[in-house]
Amino acid sequence: MTRSPLLPHTYLVTPEPQDTDPFVEFIARLTLALEAGVRLVQLRAKTISAPHYVRLAELALACCRRYDARLLLNAPVDVVLAVRADGIHLTSTRLMASSARPLPAELLVSAACHDERQVLHANAIGADLLTISPVLPTATHTTAVPLGWPRFRELVALTDIPVYALGGMTLDTLAQAQEAGAQGIAAIRALWGRTGQ
Repeated sequence: MTRSPLLPHTYLVTPEPQDTDPFVEFIARLTLALEAGVRLVQLRAKTISAPHYVRLAELALACCRRYDARLLLNAPVDVVLAVRADGIHLTSTRLMASSARPLPAELLVSAACHDERQVLHANAIGADLLTISPVLPTATHTTAVPLGWPRFRELVALTDIPVYALGGMTLDTLAQAQEAGAQGIAAIRALWGRTGQ
């Protein structure tokens, strides 16, 4: 595993928006996270319509630009390119369906991995960063069996791509994640709308 000086130690995965267009509350919470130091964001909003997702992505990108933060979209490639986001996050299903890197080198490709086969496929298509999950028990995926730190370390050892530990992470687990070989942590609740880092 290689740690990248170009990537931060925290990777915010947004929760589902609770409000609708113009998404005032969502953008206010995103702004708090950015003010607290978040510089890498994945816009994950699976419960809203495609047009609303595009609108939210445009608002989130404008917000991220003000803080020199990068925004990755958990969305199809055409949406990423249309919005001019900084990259894409591939779910494990979309990762395994990709036979090649889906975006040019100047844009980031993030991939969700849960096992050895997915990590190796992310290597093969040239992903720029990975999330490996769930490391610990998590409130958002209560039925998922946690990998634990020993298995996480084994999966990290299969790649030179920077890895973010996801699942049950807090700022207090950052040092433990890095000791296990991670670039840092990815999280929803631990990073969303924080007022201080």
